[in-house]
Amino acid sequence: MPRLNRLILAHLWTAFAAFGGALILGLWQMWVRSPFAAPLSSSENYFISVTAHGSAMGYVLTTFFIMGFGYFVAETALKRPVPFPRLAWAGFYAGIVGVALVVGTVVSGRATVLFTFYPPLTASPWFYVGLVLVVVSSWVWCALMLIGMGQWKRENPGKSVPLAMFATTANAVLWLWTTVGVAAEILFVMLPAAFGLTEAVDVGLTRTLFSWTLHAIVYFWLIPAYIAFYTMAPQKAGGRLYSDMMARISFVAFLIYGLPVGLHHLFMDPHPATGFKAVQMVLTVLVAVPTLLTVFTVCASMEIAGRLRGGKGLLGWVGALPWKEPLVLATGLSFFMLWFGGFGGLINMSYGMNAMVHNTSWVTAHFHMIFGGSVVIMYFAIAYEIWPKLTGRAAPCVAHQRVQLWSWAIGMMILSLPWHLLGMFGQWRRVAQFDYSDPTISWWAPWMTASLIGGAILVASGALFIWNLARFHIADRAQRLDAAPMEPMQYAVALHPGSTPAALNGFRLWNILVLVLMTAAYALPIAHSFIVNPPHALVHRVNG
Repeated sequence: MPRLNRLILAHLWTAFAAFGGALILGLWQMWVRSPFAAPLSSSENYFISVTAHGSAMGYVLTTFFIMGFGYFVAETALKRPVPFPRLAWAGFYAGIVGVALVVGTVVSGRATVLFTFYPPLTASPWFYVGLVLVVVSSWVWCALMLIGMGQWKRENPGKSVPLAMFATTANAVLWLWTTVGVAAEILFVMLPAAFGLTEAVDVGLTRTLFSWTLHAIVYFWLIPAYIAFYTMAPQKAGGRLYSDMMARISFVAFLIYGLPVGLHHLFMDPHPATGFKAVQMVLTVLVAVPTLLTVFTVCASMEIAGRLRGGKGLLGWVGALPWKEPLVLATGLSFFMLWFGGFGGLINMSYGMNAMVHNTSWVTAHFHMIFGGSVVIMYFAIAYEIWPKLTGRAAPCVAHQRVQLWSWAIGMMILSLPWHLLGMFGQWRRVAQFDYSDPTISWWAPWMTASLIGGAILVASGALFIWNLARFHIADRAQRLDAAPMEPMQYAVALHPGSTPAALNGFRLWNILVLVLMTAAYALPIAHSFIVNPPHALVHRVNG
């Protein structure tokens, strides 16, 4: 197998190994919160599990998948080698060491701080060191994406950067901006506290810094799915991309609208001033812009494909689409779950309605529907699409892939819809167990049982996904894997190709604008911690 294929597969299998472990932990957590007695049930074990589950899904699955997919896009879209492959491998191994440190501290009970690690709880310092190594690994990837695009532009003056690579580089730029907040929090606040150098932390400052990262990280997770929406799904459906220009505007909009809005997660915190909360509410509304553009453009692209396949009438093109193709099916299912998750986001971004659902299961439901639903199902579809290119083997059974995608969507709906309902009735989150003998909450029991069933379906679907990928490697043993070339990857072509404005062929202008917006959004809230006597909290070290 070519070296780059091994690098990509190393990243992707690391991501999916973490995903498999996190699924099992998630099911156990649902069991603990259900009316049924779960083995090893205790509050301590529950929060260890929640920390491991959140860290594996939010940091390991996403970061390693995005890096692996990014290397694949850089090679196939630019049709040139990824620069500095040894540096890429060094970044991978740094990330693996970081994952090992995080897993070790969490499993040993020295980092029971959830994946948000809000103070005053403080983990073992090696938990934070592990997170830093994972971030450093991702920074290496970001640098290589920027270098790769820059080299291609110098070799192809005046040409448009392929859309898939433009979007991948946009994600790298977004991630570099995104990680500034959490890196500052860890390096300057949490690590000194964890090493015992400080006895108290400024809670308002740390939460403000983490909010810098907390919302934009969602778009880091989401952009690979949007890359598939724009550049892979229309091609697989047999059509063309409706507008390359609108696609580029969408990815730029994630930068300028998605980065400065993290403070809306602190609506119920006393630290940010009310005026800033009002500004954040308005800015958060604008995050809907790239999503609405995407829904329109991708639906138009799919209609083109359906019409080319003979679809007639107002909606005849929908039935004409090749729904047996896993990538097309996943796109439809992802859009369906995005509708539910997006509606939940509208509630969360409104100050008044946010107050009603804050710290309830509604928030958990929204997060799972967007990330576990709309995003992760596209990770599956992307993997199914690129695995034949990486292994040189055709899919052993496409029908099994469709079953897996349907079961994942159904399981996610059964899991999260009851949480939406219970959240509206005030079911609190971050609680290990419920006393169902209490008549005021006893009616929750059947809904939590339904969520447990949904979790079991998700675990079965996740196991089928791993098996579907494993079969690429064990099928046709007579064929040498070492000889498998990377087959050509075809990305969607725009319906009306044309020249690309310079502003949409690079990121200099957008970085300047992001700098202005981030300064406006965060300069005063961060300065507030130094100007006003901040609320300090004594550090509580969970590692004893």
